[in-house]
Amino acid sequence: MQAAKQVLRDVFGYASFRPGQESVIAAILRGRDVMAVMPTGAGKSLCYQVPALVLEGITLVVSPLISLMRDQVGSLIQNGVRAAYLNSSLTSRQYALALDNARRGVYRIIYVAPERLLTEGFLDFAMHVKIAQVVVDEAHCVSQWGQDFRPGYLNIAPFIARLPVRPRVSAFTATATQSVRKDIARLLELQNPHAVTTGFDRPNLYFEVRREGNRDLALLRFLGEHRGQSGIVYCGTRKSVEEVAGMLVEHGIDAVGYHAGMGDEERQRAQEDFVSDRAPVIVATNAFGMGIDKSNVSFVVHYQMPKDLESYYQEAGRAGRDGEEATCCLLYQPADVRLNLFLIEHAQDNDKLDAQTQQVVMERAKERLKQMTYYATGSGCLRARILTYFGEKPARPACGNCSGCLMQAQERDVTREVGRIVAGVAALGGRYGKALTAKVLCGSSDPRIREKQLDRLSVFGSLRGEDEQTVRAMIEELIADGVLALTDGQYPLLRTGPRAREALLCEEPVRMTLPEPGRSRVRPKPQVDKGLFARLTRLRRNIAEEQHVPPFIIFTNATLRDMAVKRPRTRREMLRVDGVGEGKMDRYGDMFLRVIREYEDE
Repeated sequence: MQAAKQVLRDVFGYASFRPGQESVIAAILRGRDVMAVMPTGAGKSLCYQVPALVLEGITLVVSPLISLMRDQVGSLIQNGVRAAYLNSSLTSRQYALALDNARRGVYRIIYVAPERLLTEGFLDFAMHVKIAQVVVDEAHCVSQWGQDFRPGYLNIAPFIARLPVRPRVSAFTATATQSVRKDIARLLELQNPHAVTTGFDRPNLYFEVRREGNRDLALLRFLGEHRGQSGIVYCGTRKSVEEVAGMLVEHGIDAVGYHAGMGDEERQRAQEDFVSDRAPVIVATNAFGMGIDKSNVSFVVHYQMPKDLESYYQEAGRAGRDGEEATCCLLYQPADVRLNLFLIEHAQDNDKLDAQTQQVVMERAKERLKQMTYYATGSGCLRARILTYFGEKPARPACGNCSGCLMQAQERDVTREVGRIVAGVAALGGRYGKALTAKVLCGSSDPRIREKQLDRLSVFGSLRGEDEQTVRAMIEELIADGVLALTDGQYPLLRTGPRAREALLCEEPVRMTLPEPGRSRVRPKPQVDKGLFARLTRLRRNIAEEQHVPPFIIFTNATLRDMAVKRPRTRREMLRVDGVGEGKMDRYGDMFLRVIREYEDE
């Protein structure tokens, strides 16, 4: 392992391994197959990149997306490692040249699309070189029971079987239930694999669910809370992407849209604007993200609920990859369940599955949707619900870092309160919003109520004694259930909805899970010199623009923050900064040291 630790320090600039990495790397170096389940941000790529630079021979990495390969290879080259990718983005001449270089041993690591494995040219190359290891990234794509099944992944085992000498095989994934893990091991024909599950928990991520009637306003409010940060807004359909992106631009937010229906150039431009920080917000379908290694994503918002927790956690996990605190927010409405159910029932049949298997796949998809709905609508710790779903026992029943914990929800019978809220909204005639309606019902002394003579209404103070925050929460639930509704526009007004009469009849008790008044989210702020960090960020952006690469490929935000804390003044001190190896020190170190010295000497 000494050689591996030297590579980690000298090439990648890290002094120690993260949890799980050392065990996986040691197993690979011993020649073992590996099955590793590690959450996004845990450093999966280093688990096979470090051995690739120690072992004799070529490491093949089977990867599902062109953008993923491009970013990984770009990062390796920045660290001084010769690497390449082989996929459909290359012209015939480029592909032939890359393959010829690979035959001559130019590259230590080669990324390849699964569909290329059994082609004549690639097979001929693979038969005549020494392949030290085959790595399967996003390994859950091989399973038909998983959420991202890709038929091309079924080529992997036959490809390995045709090699003259079987290499060590490693499978990596971030999200896989126990049944999917078994499927991966079986379909890839792993031999007595060293199994590692580092845990699904991402302590730096704050999870929250917001159940509000007007999603656009909820999103604008969220982005206002995270002004100046970079993040992804996921939508369920292409139409939603275009509408939401347009709405954000109209409100002065630098946002771009991304979905599979856009032209290649337009989609590529949107991606580059986002990863280069020219557009801090990207609105996208799930076609975006798996291949984006952008480290400084501070939030991920799901504008609509995904169809399963696997998809949700994988997409939400694209926040905070640099280890910094980040937020994962789900904007839920009951209509999301109906939309996802429709998509499941009308999914295009896979021609590789018989009718009976198709039925089983559909039923499993419906069960996963049910679990996703429980997450969005239930009470209690959100992190515990995620971990339990993936078969991991939470260390504590409450994490203290999610909306479920910090709001301290409690279930109540609110039948009487619901009747009074509906009556109050009717009495106000649809002329006011949620906030003022709650104030009227609670008997607030707000001057606006007296000015408008709303204190003379019979409904004034009908919920006196209730906290306004609690009444607002009840109103939100009633909007989500169709009992109340909001008008369109920047300042939506509250009115009765299609189920208002049903609620007034009170034929069945109404129970709600409501927050305990006065509890709010409090999160510590890292102590970093903002002035120095801003200058380092500006230098990184200038270098990235000159080289036409994303800024995070130069240095991640976490590395810049470590610089701003340690304030190195010499080469030796700079090499102690996390993420600064010999290659990046030679390439960029002097420029960043100069900025730090100038800042310190002012």
